[in-house]
Amino acid sequence: MPTNELEMFLNAWDYEATNTVKLLQALPATQYDFRPDPGGRSLGELAWHLAEGDAYMSFGIDNGRFAMDMKPPNIERPRSVEALAPGYDRIHREAVARIRKLKPEDLDRSVVFFTGQPMSIRDILWGAVFAHGIHHRGQLSLMCRLAGGAAPGLYGPNREEMAAMRAGGGAG
Repeated sequence: MPTNELEMFLNAWDYEATNTVKLLQALPATQYDFRPDPGGRSLGELAWHLAEGDAYMSFGIDNGRFAMDMKPPNIERPRSVEALAPGYDRIHREAVARIRKLKPEDLDRSVVFFTGQPMSIRDILWGAVFAHGIHHRGQLSLMCRLAGGAAPGLYGPNREEMAAMRAGGGAG
């Protein structure tokens, strides 16, 4: 049981990271460059943006500032679907290590964000890391379907999992 808000965030973030890895592992292997919108990110680019969010936000917090010229270590985007899940997992663990340096009282501290405005570490963690990641994972789930894949059920069964449950293959 978490004893403070920082531990609660870290537990929730790790839970969501497990879901992210599940989704990344389900992406169609040959669809890295799939792009339903010519002006938007490809499947591989959007998948890696999930890692970038963890990396850039934790790196900015760790350094006490956010700047467009600051680049977290190990952030180069993998060029195959198969490399996305292990790459994300590595980046997430590095990000968690940076956030674990914080103390609960640090959540109230402000850092000047990319926008030039001060933002509390609490708001960066819950908004720019947690909610932002869930938002893009939802987009990636739909993109996975559009590319011919089957995104796993993350908060309940997907249609294939539900069909298996109804057929008796998932009960028990």
